[in-house]
Amino acid sequence: MAGLKYMSGFGNEFASEDPRCPGALPEGQNNPQVCPYGLYAEQVSGSAFTCPRSTNKRSWLYRILPSVRHKPFTPMSCGDLTENWNEVEPDPNQLRWKPFNIPKSSEKKVDFISGLHTVCGAGDSKSRNGIVIHMYTCNTSMTDRCFQDADGDLLIVPQQGEILITTEFGKMMVEPNEICVIQQGMRFSVDVFGETRGYILEVFGAHFELPDLGPIGANGLANPRDFQTPVAWYEDRTVATGYTIVNKYQGKLFSCQQDFSPFNVVAWHGNYTPFKYNLENFMAINCVAFDHADPSIFTVLTAKSTRPGVAIADFVIFPPRWGVADHTFRPPYYHRNCMSEFMGLIKGHYEAKEEGFQPGGASLHSIMTPHGPDVDCFEKNSTALLKPERVSEGTMAFMFESSFSMAVTKWGLDTCHRLDKNYYKCWEALKSHFNPNWKPSSK
Repeated sequence: MAGLKYMSGFGNEFASEDPRCPGALPEGQNNPQVCPYGLYAEQVSGSAFTCPRSTNKRSWLYRILPSVRHKPFTPMSCGDLTENWNEVEPDPNQLRWKPFNIPKSSEKKVDFISGLHTVCGAGDSKSRNGIVIHMYTCNTSMTDRCFQDADGDLLIVPQQGEILITTEFGKMMVEPNEICVIQQGMRFSVDVFGETRGYILEVFGAHFELPDLGPIGANGLANPRDFQTPVAWYEDRTVATGYTIVNKYQGKLFSCQQDFSPFNVVAWHGNYTPFKYNLENFMAINCVAFDHADPSIFTVLTAKSTRPGVAIADFVIFPPRWGVADHTFRPPYYHRNCMSEFMGLIKGHYEAKEEGFQPGGASLHSIMTPHGPDVDCFEKNSTALLKPERVSEGTMAFMFESSFSMAVTKWGLDTCHRLDKNYYKCWEALKSHFNPNWKPSSK
């Protein structure tokens, strides 16, 4: 299997060629009259041609056959994938899901595409403005078929089971506690090694990028040098029975047939690539005096909207770290937010809800719906001895935060049968501690 290489800087220009074909990258121009080794030149553009240089996204692929050589696309079943946000009535309640079920391989073979389920979302892929959150639950590898999302970028968060992702740019092994991003239009297949589950954040109309650091300075959070891109790898393989390309387009699935592998790219260069990142490399910034800082200090990647400071989606993590603040209620504060907050748990126990919120499950706190620590967390931390302590040791929780008001699908509310209808009860025992005769203690 071909390896990975570190990005020299997030968003910079990269180049790679399969070592079996040295010199496959043309020198001096992108589209020579005859490419080395008789390859075809093909450009993949992730932005308008005339975007400013700092935001212009494109890569050149040098492949054995161009991707244009295929039979016509025809509609196929979408399964539990949807962009219909009016399937059910709106629900502003706090929602929590138990770990989503993974189909048993002994009962039914389910690959990555068949195992995609839309939980919630908002916006519209046609107008290029929106967000969708999916779960994937599968037990078998994709065979002679690949997936392409023409609608948006996919941020994949494995929770159970490693996945081997083969892309046009090369291969990436992605394990739980790592993430990868497959950008709009890139073709890929997924191999699994048993029962597998994870989360997907899909965004329309923007690409994921590193957040600005502002007063933090030059270093911190996710550092550019820790992101990795694939090394070029190709297969020159004819598929007599047909290779299937599955294309997600305007929220629907379509498929077409061709007689060769799409992973026939011998060399590539550009700044529009798939990439992966290990969450253990995140440099947490936190409070060291008093109060609980806003969760935005834990942002790994952001997909910006046209409004300054407002994101289509932020990917935020809550990694192991030190808690040292004085005179402070250290867990997350009670909160109502103008953003939607979808949380998942990769491993461990989330500090604000150690019971009920489980790895492989999720929660959704919609716009202006109140949420916060459960009763046990509040009572314990209101009287805790405030000494420096490790927070979230052995845990990795994350949040997909969005400025969109997300609708939950019928699958998420009903069909999956994983909705925890007793979630609201975790706050019911909160009691009043109000004392109108309270006096400050003497020092």
